[in-house]
Amino acid sequence: MALDAKALAAALKLKQPIRIHTELCRKEVGSFEQALKDEACVVACTQEAPLFSELAQAANAATDLKFINIREHAGWSKEGANATPKIAALLALADLPEPEPVASVSYKSGGELLIVGPAEGAIAWAEKLAEQLEVNVLVTSQRGGELPAERRYPVWSGKVRSVKGYLGAFEVEWEQDNPIDLEVCTRCNACIHACPEQAIDFSYQIDLDKCKSHRECVKACGAIGAIDFERVERARSERFDMVLDLSREPFVKAAQPPQGYLAPGSDPLEQALAAAQLAQMVGEFEKPRFFAYNEKICAHSRSAKVGCTQCIDVCSTGAISPDGDHVKVDPHLCMGCGGCATVCPSGAMTYAYPRVPDFGARLKRLISVYAQAGGKDACLLLHDSGDGRGLIAKLARRGRGLPARVVPLEVHHPASIGIDVLLAALAYGASQVVVLATPKEAAEYGEALTKQMGFAQTIVTALGYGGTHFNLLSTDKVVEIDKALWALAPAASVSKPATYNLSPEKRATLEFVLEHLAKLAPKPQESIALGAGAPYGQVLVNKETCTLCMACVGACPESALHDGRDQPMLKFIERNCVQCGLCENTCPENAITLAPRLLLSAQAKQEVTLNEAEPFNCVRCGKPFGTRRMVDNMLGKLTGHSMFAAGGALRRLQMCADCRVVDMMENKEEISIGEVKR
Repeated sequence: MALDAKALAAALKLKQPIRIHTELCRKEVGSFEQALKDEACVVACTQEAPLFSELAQAANAATDLKFINIREHAGWSKEGANATPKIAALLALADLPEPEPVASVSYKSGGELLIVGPAEGAIAWAEKLAEQLEVNVLVTSQRGGELPAERRYPVWSGKVRSVKGYLGAFEVEWEQDNPIDLEVCTRCNACIHACPEQAIDFSYQIDLDKCKSHRECVKACGAIGAIDFERVERARSERFDMVLDLSREPFVKAAQPPQGYLAPGSDPLEQALAAAQLAQMVGEFEKPRFFAYNEKICAHSRSAKVGCTQCIDVCSTGAISPDGDHVKVDPHLCMGCGGCATVCPSGAMTYAYPRVPDFGARLKRLISVYAQAGGKDACLLLHDSGDGRGLIAKLARRGRGLPARVVPLEVHHPASIGIDVLLAALAYGASQVVVLATPKEAAEYGEALTKQMGFAQTIVTALGYGGTHFNLLSTDKVVEIDKALWALAPAASVSKPATYNLSPEKRATLEFVLEHLAKLAPKPQESIALGAGAPYGQVLVNKETCTLCMACVGACPESALHDGRDQPMLKFIERNCVQCGLCENTCPENAITLAPRLLLSAQAKQEVTLNEAEPFNCVRCGKPFGTRRMVDNMLGKLTGHSMFAAGGALRRLQMCADCRVVDMMENKEEISIGEVKR
């Protein structure tokens, strides 16, 4: 691997030259120990990170120690000789401060374990784990297996109805569907010997297909009362810290099951691996609170009318659910994929691990140093720290490595990359963004990323930035990754990189990014048509059916729709609209439709009038209080109604609220609703 010490020092603007080491982890380890005396130490190799960390700990070093992988990510490549700009960019990330810590979520597990599944497997694992954990067994098959003679742990039987919760707080509900209640059964074997059909074995469950209803077992059980063919109370529930589900089909269907729930199925090796994890799940644990939620701008629902459900639809853990006009997120179920923040059109749901400004700082630093070092057509390869990192390492060891212009950057989860991050990377000067995600990721994530990339590509293509700027690589095959990255042709980039930082607010970030891309666009546009589900667009109103009731204004959570203050007018600010559909669903006249588009002219931030009407003035005081069309429609529908038979009642509908009350008090002799005959 060739390294240009002089070029790297210049790119990183270092005052001292860089010394290149070849055997730092062996013969030259003294150089590392000397560097530990400095305020900060960056090791450009991750292979021996455990060794270096151990040496630093042994030396009680106070240095800020960081590791950067420039070997697999840059040097080990067919184009390794041209990778100096990329190496400089990767090393530059070490200069950035660590993000501020985020709030944490706590778990507490006392080791109360439920093993659920067929008796044979469940009992076998219960026997193995009983010395380490507080074991409970729920048998789900009527026959098979044998209960131990010694009652060391609770054993139940039944059909599971639900498994809810997380590590330290699972609630399992089941139905006792077998006549023998294992909680009451003393395992005396009297029923086994009494049954003429041999329908009962040492699992102490009745095979109802063999049973001929002689009820000899009931007589044998006698006063113990463990056998009841007419049991009324069948529902059971208990709380547990962990669940080991040995069923062929898991009871929790989520793509990412909650912490503490293990479902290895019937495979013995997978069962053994799951059992080995259980002992590590006892104690108190913490994880980051991955999200932040601002319910004030959430466009989920208003007045029982549902608008946006994108975060609920994309969540693979079931952590997000409706909560009246808003949504609620269970932080214990959230696994930090960031998909909810990616698809949220308003920015009500934001990703906090890391925060967008922190990730934006890494983007900006990486791309700017790459360009300053002479790099061209930067292609960002976003990947996670698990499978993604491993695939890149394999690519370097077994294939051609990464092209010199492909710069890898780790993210916590690929689903956290939304349109704001994609377009920000281009605004900072990147040519392309490739997201690497393995097929085992939930299907919802791939669909969401593809949709986000589609919106972003539509925008940049319309603005004249040629080429394919965004790609999702959903594969775990090294050969496919190699082929895709080396075949990728550079796409057009901005002539002048942006210098601003990303905002914590998604819409604010998009505002900056879109303005920058539009300002430098090879083909400036005023309006760009977008596909369904886009976070921008206009509201179209049918003036023939709209009565200006303003129900849509009350439903809009983003202040995109406004009334005309003292005039019967409906106004609209397009840049505020997130296309949630609440106005469309709320309109009693079905007068509203949505048209996704991105308006880039000044009009996008200005109020425009969607509809206006002739005001109707109060017939008593002359004050305007509604529209003539609305009052005329009301009079047309209520004329002839028994409650409005008197002339004064219909005239009262033509009065403002204040005058209506005064008129009623002056005409008390009129018929009231209590006097109407039924």
